[in-house]
Amino acid sequence: QQQQQQRRLQGPRQEAAEYYRDHRVPQRMEEALNALFPQRPADLYGELANYFSKFSKAPVICKLVGRKVLDGVGQPTLEVEIYCTVKNYEKRICSTVMSSHSQIPENALPEKTEADEKERSDSVNTAVEWVNESLNMMLRDLKPTDQCTVDKMLGEYFTKKVEEKKGIQKQEEEEAEATLALTSCNPSATALPGKKKAANPGKKVAVAERTIPPAEPVESVLCGSLAIGGTSLAIAKAGATISRIPLYLHIALLKCNQDSPKEITLPLPMVTLLNCEKISPSKLKLVKEVMLIPPVQLSLKQGIERVLDIQKEMMRLLEPPGKAPSPQLADSKKGRAHNTGKKAPPQALKRISHLGCLITGCDNLEQPLLLMQTACNNVGLELGTDMHLAINCAAHELMDYVKGKYEILTGTFKRPDEMVDMYVELINKFPFIIALIDPLRKEDRQQWNHICCALGSKCYLIAEDAATYISKLKIDQNINIPTCSGVVLKYINQTRVSDLIELTGLLDGQRHITILGSPDGESSDDSLVDLAVGLGARFIKLGGLSRGERVTKYNRLLAIEEELAKNRTLREANLEFIAFAEESQPEKQLSDVLPPPKQDSLPPQLSQPALQVRSLPAQLPESSTLT
Repeated sequence: QQQQQQRRLQGPRQEAAEYYRDHRVPQRMEEALNALFPQRPADLYGELANYFSKFSKAPVICKLVGRKVLDGVGQPTLEVEIYCTVKNYEKRICSTVMSSHSQIPENALPEKTEADEKERSDSVNTAVEWVNESLNMMLRDLKPTDQCTVDKMLGEYFTKKVEEKKGIQKQEEEEAEATLALTSCNPSATALPGKKKAANPGKKVAVAERTIPPAEPVESVLCGSLAIGGTSLAIAKAGATISRIPLYLHIALLKCNQDSPKEITLPLPMVTLLNCEKISPSKLKLVKEVMLIPPVQLSLKQGIERVLDIQKEMMRLLEPPGKAPSPQLADSKKGRAHNTGKKAPPQALKRISHLGCLITGCDNLEQPLLLMQTACNNVGLELGTDMHLAINCAAHELMDYVKGKYEILTGTFKRPDEMVDMYVELINKFPFIIALIDPLRKEDRQQWNHICCALGSKCYLIAEDAATYISKLKIDQNINIPTCSGVVLKYINQTRVSDLIELTGLLDGQRHITILGSPDGESSDDSLVDLAVGLGARFIKLGGLSRGERVTKYNRLLAIEEELAKNRTLREANLEFIAFAEESQPEKQLSDVLPPPKQDSLPPQLSQPALQVRSLPAQLPESSTLT
């Protein structure tokens, strides 16, 4: 009986021995024991686990979870969670929350705003459905480190959804035409003779005083497109986590084809300090944001500290004259003699924009600039040397299409050509302004050419609204971007990480500057900062130094600076303005910058005048140069 039992066990023992030998387990066990014995680690089994983890299978995606959450302004948005199979167990790796982006201007009608909110909610619901169903099945068993494969599949899925949408729209149009044809054949629906209203030749019709290019139609956003961008970014974060490297380094490796960069330059922050409201009784409409840019010779930490000092002084200047101190503050002053160890609590900020900055109203264009100058002087700083300014004009919100002019002040209008002259005079008077964002509509391309030739060597002319859809370049070749120094890229909707990598390469090749900007509806996810650092963006536009969802990103930027400085891989920015030549020369082809695309050459709408680098004018120090 004992022999029979041994014979029964002999077969499984041989199978087990062969199985472990095939996987080289005895050999590796011997190597591990020999390697660890001289070290005699305190946690022997922990070191054994670390040793054998090198031979485990690479983690693969096992589940995607999408859910509807709220962003920093209470609007619905999408969160995507990534789960991977790690050492035979399902493990949550990371999550990302997309920022919501609205195309509706601040002065939109309530009906339009409500329609936009409903459309946004429907889009988030659709995105959650895509992530939990189609994308969850499609990406299963893929490696999260294979960003290119994942983004390619996401792009194909999105293209299929676009074609489905076009098919539905075409069918609805055909049904509407058929209904209209039936209605026109119905005699009861035709107008009775003599009832047709004749046109009044003497009636005046409101027309534009001068013909201007009409506004381009708003780019439609496919319902559910958030799922593409959210999933792509979540996969990138998962790839970085699996590789045990920071997200910014993971992005840099993807952009450099896995060649590790020796040094990394941090983007300069554009910190919004003032948000100029455009409602009565304020008259100024032209300026939306006044931003501070620290000089390049300062560390990021020093620059942020300077901005905070200016912000405190600005709050003091904006206090209404003769305002009585709050009861809480008065009580603390009275009790100071009795309890000198306690400090008065800080006053609550009552006028803070959703952009995380102070809100004020101004009556003319110079008022906010002089206010900034006063605040800087009061804290011992000089604009143009110790700090620089940037202005977000948001000119696309100011056009009166009846008059064909921009309403820069209440009741004051200027033609596009007059806007260029106004900006030239402004920069000459206030040379510490080194960047203008959206000084004109994207349709006024001739004036963009003029302003770039006039001011390109003195400040940056940046397109934000004019380049909102630059991320769709590869799937829509009809996008037209005006001549500019650089563009603000936003990670929204169906933008993928691979799109940003290729587009920043294209912009770098054309010697344009890249700015990563946060949308209005910002979330607490700080991935945008890592994207900006990894992509080599020159600026990052995050809003002000208030509101948690925005301060989180500044804290992340400070942490990256500290890490790079510790590793001695932090490179100081060496930036210059871009001067635009008067005559166009042949532009670089797309193949010179990116891998060969399907198209034969660079689309004509991206043709730009030849660019030359020119040093700064004498009135500004070299430290203020930005490129």
